Amino acid sequence: EPADTDEFLVSDAGVLKRIDYSLIKGGGITVADQWRLNTNLSPSGTSLEIITANLERVDTSGQGTLGSAMTQSSGVFTFPSTGIYLVRASIQFQNDGTTARYCQNYIQVTTNNSDFTTVTEGSGNISSGSGSTYEQVPSQTLIDVTDTSNVKVKFGFLVASTSGSMTIYASSTTNRTYFNFIRLGDT
Repeated sequence: EPADTDEFLVSDAGVLKRIDYSLIKGGGITVADQWRLNTNLSPSGTSLEIITANLERVDTSGQGTLGSAMTQSSGVFTFPSTGIYLVRASIQFQNDGTTARYCQNYIQVTTNNSDFTTVTEGSGNISSGSGSTYEQVPSQTLIDVTDTSNVKVKFGFLVASTSGSMTIYASSTTNRTYFNFIRLGDT
């Protein structure tokens, strides 16, 4: 494949012009990244909580990434380049109580590197039982990243009851609570 700076000659109504390969090459997916929560969390209440720590880029053999990596600081993710991104969050809730619970997964976006707005929420109902019960709650959205300094994303959760033992389930080797970022094309 030619380098981005390799030039081609094109005829524009008889006038020869040079154009860089970077301007004419095919698009395709250029970023595909995966992150996950690597340590279980215990919800502290019934209000929205943001995941701010214990996040790692997926590194398990057989799983892959493509292109530049997302970066994160205190749970706020920065995109490596502008474009339209498919962002997916999937949170696994574990209930060890006898009370059924409502649980939600949130994706929040800022376009000014300051004020975050909830753009998507996924909902589930985790049943009660005599042992552990689980609910995988996904949500996804398309994010228009017009400026990598200002457009950022973070993830949160909410549970409707605090009785019993509720856990946001995590792993450092398996995607239990995880986040995918796929750049679909230019903005």
